[in-house]
Amino acid sequence: MPIELDLKLERLAQRYSALVIRAIARLKEGAAPHVADYQSVDMSSLDMVRPRSVGIEHVALESVRQIGLDKKLEALGFNGPQRMAAIGTIIARMAAPGSELSSYNWLTEHSGLGELVDFDFETLNLMSFYRVSDQLLKHKEALENFLYSRERDLFELDEVIMLYDLTNTYFEGTAEANGNASFGKSKEKRSDCPLVTLALVLDGSGFPKRSEVFAGNVAESKTLAQMIEALKKKDSNSVPTVVLDAGIATEENINWLIKNNYCNCPGTPASLTQTGVWQ
Repeated sequence: MPIELDLKLERLAQRYSALVIRAIARLKEGAAPHVADYQSVDMSSLDMVRPRSVGIEHVALESVRQIGLDKKLEALGFNGPQRMAAIGTIIARMAAPGSELSSYNWLTEHSGLGELVDFDFETLNLMSFYRVSDQLLKHKEALENFLYSRERDLFELDEVIMLYDLTNTYFEGTAEANGNASFGKSKEKRSDCPLVTLALVLDGSGFPKRSEVFAGNVAESKTLAQMIEALKKKDSNSVPTVVLDAGIATEENINWLIKNNYCNCPGTPASLTQTGVWQ
């Protein structure tokens, strides 16, 4: 007879039922072939429980494995549960972008990624996802270098163009623990909140090469030389063309690019055209 259960108990029952079904399926994989046994089922009597998506998870997981990101995480010191939390977080941001909380809810309530990687994400708590985000940030430079190197090899990318731009985002709270959080001009019209500035360098094919977080009140035009010099240290033989927008295309930056032998295609402020620096 149907029993009305508390929501928490219902979720636990569904979870353990899914684990039992998965265990039985594993046992059957190694069993000898059996004779088909067909039964009639009343379709109107069926209920769907624990519906899970697997399409985008499968594609994303194969990409992670193809570029060797799972092995790179292991080499960086991520243990088994940490690797699963990291891969889950990364794929969740690809499939359903959001916070650590929304990623955790997506993995435990909506996604079939756990079945694909043979890991029960419900064994992790929410704090595990916050911690693994900090761990990924700690290894940001190593991961960026690894990912771009693999992407460049896989797609035979030519490094002849660099695209550089910045934006900023705001915090609802005081963000006192964030050293970069500062009041400035918000692109989302939230100058009443502390901001951070996000910088990204892409190649001509749209693959990220380097990212950085600056203070929220930084002058965007003052960040260009720092970002390019950091890239130059990684590949001193590459001298690409730099494409930048009008907000960064100051007279000082264009002169710096020319002095350092960079070809550049700036979006041109009227003031520079008038002074003859760029025509």
